[in-house]
Amino acid sequence: MKTQFITDDKGNRTAVLLPIKQYNKLLEKLEDLEDVKLYDEAKRNDDGFRISIDDAFKIIEEKRKLAK
Repeated sequence: MKTQFITDDKGNRTAVLLPIKQYNKLLEKLEDLEDVKLYDEAKRNDDGFRISIDDAFKIIEEKRKLAK
């Protein structure tokens, strides 16, 4: 990964610059992790109520949109 760092006067790293392609890949992976988190949360809160996979994905997408 080609990264560049921005530093302060003392040489401490304060920010990072990434190529846009790498940034977008990181965002995709983060969204995937959020899906896994939501799935795990749903399994943990399983009260025996069942919904279809299509409905589950709709709920996940709605939560993702609200989180942005």
